[in-house]
Amino acid sequence: MNRREAIRNVAILLGSAVSASTLSALEGCNPKGPDNYALQAPETKKMLAEIVETIIPETDTPGAKTAKVDEFIALMLNDCYKPEDQQVVLDGLKKIDDAAQKQFKKPFVDLTAEQKTGILTEIDKERIAYNKRENKKEKDPTHYFQILKELTLTGYFTSEAGATKALRYVQVPGKYEGCIPYAKGQKAWAM
Repeated sequence: MNRREAIRNVAILLGSAVSASTLSALEGCNPKGPDNYALQAPETKKMLAEIVETIIPETDTPGAKTAKVDEFIALMLNDCYKPEDQQVVLDGLKKIDDAAQKQFKKPFVDLTAEQKTGILTEIDKERIAYNKRENKKEKDPTHYFQILKELTLTGYFTSEAGATKALRYVQVPGKYEGCIPYAKGQKAWAM
């Protein structure tokens, strides 16, 4: 079994799918990584911060912006993703901003929380349709919002804020108990 198969099997066990671009990113992390300065630009980071905060807003637990998920995404994209996938995300950020300009005549970062949610909900519907299309090919790029959502969830739930505040966390766990009752609304366990 190679690393790709192991990661895919873990994803299946956890009940989720991992896109090919995320698998390739996890396999090919390079400590130097490509120098894509567009990912480090202040306007890109500000846009990412607003998108991740819209996906996981602050409630009684810290939001994705507080957990610095935007910095995680920029780092992962820059260090681990192929230049083609980086460009897909950068083009996607422009599409999100264009949608905001078209619908509200303002940049995405200046919209209200409800307007941001509306834009991202429409883009998520587009992502679902893109993933379900009948004529897809193996070499087709992953939808940019798929990459953003996956990295947002990974970055948040592996951050200190996500693992200790949004999930139940025991620093030094006791024995393994395979069957524990679950009450509706109860937090999931952190790793």
